[in-house]
Amino acid sequence: MTPFGARLRDLRAEKGVTMTKMAAALQVSPAYLSALEHGRKGRPTVGLLHQICAYFSLIWDDAEALRRVAELSHPRVVVDTAGLSPKATELANRLAEKIGDLDDSRLDTLLAELSDPADHRGPRH
Repeated sequence: MTPFGARLRDLRAEKGVTMTKMAAALQVSPAYLSALEHGRKGRPTVGLLHQICAYFSLIWDDAEALRRVAELSHPRVVVDTAGLSPKATELANRLAEKIGDLDDSRLDTLLAELSDPADHRGPRH
């Protein structure tokens, strides 16, 4: 699951909305919404993101937070370290090797280290 998928699921749960009902309102298939929630599809399009914000009546900070989470939700990431230091390349490769072995506590520590101080999102799930 991606951060966007987790947030979308939380929004649906908060509003008591089924995936089928939401898909119909957004004019997408329930299978597509399921794939977004489970990380089998990449980030939503800008248009779909606007539709989702409107559907849940998200404005200002909440809409921006959802947009940011969507940006951070590509399930297949490519890291280009060309032109960076050897340490940056080593870090990217070690992370690629070990990410599946890291528990939530270690992930939280790394995310805190890498987070933008201006990023006001709550805890990650």
